[in-house]
Amino acid sequence: MAELTLLDAVNMALHYEMAHDQSVVVLGEDVGDNGGVFRATVGLKEKYGCKRVIDSPLAEALIGGVTVGMATQGLRPVAEFQFQGFVFPAMEHLVCHAARIRNRTRGRLTCPAVFRAPFGGGIHAPEHHSESVEALFAHVPGLTVVIPSSPQRAYGLLLAAIRSNDPIMFFEPKRIYRTVKSNVVDNGEALPLNTCFTLRKGRDLTLVTWGACVVESLQAAQALSEIGIEAEVIDLATIKPLDMASIIKSIEKTGRLLVVHEACKTCGVGAEIISRVSEQAMCLLKAPPKRVTGTDTIMPYYRNEDYFMIQEDDIVDAAKSLVEGWK
Repeated sequence: MAELTLLDAVNMALHYEMAHDQSVVVLGEDVGDNGGVFRATVGLKEKYGCKRVIDSPLAEALIGGVTVGMATQGLRPVAEFQFQGFVFPAMEHLVCHAARIRNRTRGRLTCPAVFRAPFGGGIHAPEHHSESVEALFAHVPGLTVVIPSSPQRAYGLLLAAIRSNDPIMFFEPKRIYRTVKSNVVDNGEALPLNTCFTLRKGRDLTLVTWGACVVESLQAAQALSEIGIEAEVIDLATIKPLDMASIIKSIEKTGRLLVVHEACKTCGVGAEIISRVSEQAMCLLKAPPKRVTGTDTIMPYYRNEDYFMIQEDDIVDAAKSLVEGWK
């Protein structure tokens, strides 16, 4: 067992799966000689060679198309896009081919591919390097969207994603790439996809979040506990499909729902969660559901970035209004 960063855990999972499955290949811009823009693939080319770790041209559409082709012909490719905001040139291949190939061929072909990309703000980078647009991909039938929030979950969920027989968008919150550390056992055990993880038990409020916002949400839960409000913190982990059963089970106990996400508010995943709770469990609610989200603006330049990013106090204030305002 070693204490690793989230970035280390991604690298460890790639090493493990490439060592144990010859069909796994890695491709992307600078993933070989340089180990990728954040060094997530460091050491892979030296160990597994240039036939399995492939440096692509600076062409995201090519990465998307080649990855789909590989996946339909017996390989398990893991493609890296340098940032989530760079995925857009490959959208035709992701939406029109990767997501639909099983249906289009009536199961004759599948697309066991993982498309990795760092996402989110907090590192003082321009907008295309800082976007949180997971809701765009969650809207596409046939795509699974996974976002780890800790080294353990990055390791286990990436293993599960690579072993899946369908395409997975695997978005890594780069703001906590190196700041969150924990012990990870390199035992090859995958974590279940399509399942929430309850990180903290509580009785007064269900707080659903994912990605880097898990850090502020746990901090807020601790601050709330000190004033007598116990929040149950749930890491969504798989954005699509949603594990609504776990969320509703928590609401049965707490009666209140707060969703926290960095992405813009309008048409965000938080809106989908609240809508489903309203449809399936409105009678359990003691107060109207609430969201703490990013604003409906383009990510600002770094001097104004903190005004966009969610702070611990934002979550605490929203939770207090839900509990104290609706007793």
